[in-house]
Amino acid sequence: IYNFSLYFLLEVERKIRANDREYNSSFKYATNSIKTSKYNPFTFLPLNLFEQFQRIANAYFLFLLILQVIPAISSLSWFTTVVPLVLVLTVTAAKDAIDDIVSTHITCDYIQQTEDLFILCSLISEKWMNVQVGDIIKLENNQFVTADLLLLSSSEPLNLVYIETVCCEPPNNRLDRFMGTLTFGTQKYSLDNERVLLRGCTLRNTDWCFGLVLFAGPETKLMQNCGKSTFKRTSIDRLMNVLVLFIFGLLALMCIILAVGNGIWENHAGSKFNAFLPREENTAFSAFLTFWSYIIILNTVVPISLYVSMEVIRLGNSYYINWDRNMYHARTDTPAEARTTTLNEELGQIKYIFSDKTGTLTQNIMTFNKCSINGKSYGDVIDHYSGQRLEITEEMTPVDFSFNRLADPKFFFYDHTLVEAIKLGLPDVHAFFRLLALCHTVMAEEKKEGDLVYQAQSPDEGALVTAARNFGFVFRSRSPETVTIEEMGIQRSYELLAILDFNNVRKRMSVIVRNPEGKLSLYCKGADTIIYERLHPSCSELMKVTTEHLNEFAGEGLRTLVLAYKDLDEEYFSEWKQRHHESSVALEDREENLEKLYEEIERDMMLIGATAIEDKLQDGVSQTIEQLTKAEIKIWVLTGDKQETAENIGYSCNLLREEMNDVFFIAANSPEEVRQELRRQNLGGRTQNGLVQDENVNGDYGLVINGHSLAFALESNMELEFLRTACMCKTVICCRVTPLQKAQVVELVKKYKKAVTLAIGDGANDVSMIKGEFINPFYL
Repeated sequence: IYNFSLYFLLEVERKIRANDREYNSSFKYATNSIKTSKYNPFTFLPLNLFEQFQRIANAYFLFLLILQVIPAISSLSWFTTVVPLVLVLTVTAAKDAIDDIVSTHITCDYIQQTEDLFILCSLISEKWMNVQVGDIIKLENNQFVTADLLLLSSSEPLNLVYIETVCCEPPNNRLDRFMGTLTFGTQKYSLDNERVLLRGCTLRNTDWCFGLVLFAGPETKLMQNCGKSTFKRTSIDRLMNVLVLFIFGLLALMCIILAVGNGIWENHAGSKFNAFLPREENTAFSAFLTFWSYIIILNTVVPISLYVSMEVIRLGNSYYINWDRNMYHARTDTPAEARTTTLNEELGQIKYIFSDKTGTLTQNIMTFNKCSINGKSYGDVIDHYSGQRLEITEEMTPVDFSFNRLADPKFFFYDHTLVEAIKLGLPDVHAFFRLLALCHTVMAEEKKEGDLVYQAQSPDEGALVTAARNFGFVFRSRSPETVTIEEMGIQRSYELLAILDFNNVRKRMSVIVRNPEGKLSLYCKGADTIIYERLHPSCSELMKVTTEHLNEFAGEGLRTLVLAYKDLDEEYFSEWKQRHHESSVALEDREENLEKLYEEIERDMMLIGATAIEDKLQDGVSQTIEQLTKAEIKIWVLTGDKQETAENIGYSCNLLREEMNDVFFIAANSPEEVRQELRRQNLGGRTQNGLVQDENVNGDYGLVINGHSLAFALESNMELEFLRTACMCKTVICCRVTPLQKAQVVELVKKYKKAVTLAIGDGANDVSMIKGEFINPFYL
């Protein structure tokens, strides 16, 4: 269905028939072919020449060549200009071509890969660039997902000979949401983000799966978050242009003086030399022609050879980076690799560093460290004689989990009192680990008896499920309808009735299950501030004690979650489930209606306790940040993690410090509130000539802003106010941000600070930030 809006054909809803190319092709959906390079064989010459002639010296010599073909002013052969100009253009073009090929060779490798397509009840192999919307693709374990797919089935008997119709939202860049409905016969089924495999992911923990292509090529959510490759000019290139303009100005001044002198000489003495030097009767016109003749004669004043020298030096320095043994990582046998020859000249001019957190500052390796259960804290090792807390070292004896045949041998815990509580059968402790074993989206794979491997969407979920496993509550398997766990050696299967998903706004996840005895329960885990608002009033005293423990955990830089539960009435849940189904299959106002239902059922919960997980920092992070700070380089962390996690990591790696004068937090829900927060915390920055000027601020400050507030702060009428405040701070942490918001923050600083910036990331969601580009989306 299409509507005309603002002269653009805007897709408002997408209809797809599975395995029906003729029907789907009528909508002219994008193919799965993508382009990540700046050039192709046809556009290389014009685009590269256009880029090169942005250099003033090249444009000057082209202009000089044109002058030399004019007989009235030409004093040198055109050959003397063509040769150096062609040489410079050729060397630079060759270097640019190599850079473009190197930067895109990975994409080319993927283009050559093939997928198994299910067409007319049979499988055929096809290059993935030829995959179309509506095709059904077979993927096998560890294969790269090459388009946005709706998961149809996995590792089950194949039964895909029927035609399914899918209605869904149009292409957009929202990685955290998807809305659609699947029609089969007279039945409609709700589709959300949990049923979608996004391009850029890798299939794990399943032998094979079949997926229906929803979005292909440039319409995939990953590519919607990436801008186009653009021409980038380095600081030295811009400086060279300025210097060449200055030299050209001197040349022009010299030629003007010579032309004026020629005019004066022609006017006073030129008539005496008519027999030897034919002359124009008009002395002014003669001076004009002389000016251009001297421009040609003195052309060597403008140093075109300097560009060749620069390219050679750039190439050589890029090899020095590759050969640098101090930048070689022996553990993974990974040397440094300069993918562009202009990298080295920018490194010493960096003013701002933009870094992802997980996997960049941290190792993305989570370990269950401590917990609080019913007001009692576990995880510390206490000396029996002095009563003092001991520092945990490798020499200490860890908890013996030999009583549990399914324990993970790589899991270590040092507080023996928690195991004693498990063995004593304390109800609250059992309820704590039962929740951890049930409330998650982890997948389990048992390659052989007792050898369990967990595949988790996030490392912290994997750490929590592994902790429950070692303490006797072992997650064994899941299906769409059940979750099977082993509780202290007894296998029990829980009926999975509903999953209330985690998202950036909810900051919590819940599951509703029925135990083997028929009892209905809701289990929930999430951020402390969110869970506390939904607790039963009788939990007030326990909440105070748990909050003290949470503050202790946060002070140690640990990631925390609060756990709660609620018993449900059968009659009420049956009525709630019906309303939930009606809302989940609606395309209009689905999210709003579901959120109301979630809010309704996640009320008056009972507090169980809290978890604390350690995300270890990368080696040398704190020391590196300290050195960068001494160099007056400002560090901005742009992460998709929640605020509490980002803040804790900020303190653990010394981005945020207790001795700072203040750390500002902006977590407002409307443009007006964000503006008020910025004005309340503005440190007095100023704007001059369209640039935000650096100001000296008395004291060290930090700024933490969440993605919801950042969306408002990046609006055109507020971006300068946000940037002025942020630039006054030593550290800025933006949490719960999308890939596009990362790129917008980088672009904002580059636009108004005119500074050299460095972006660091390790995942596909960091591509647009690293490229320093963003697009204006229809959906934010």
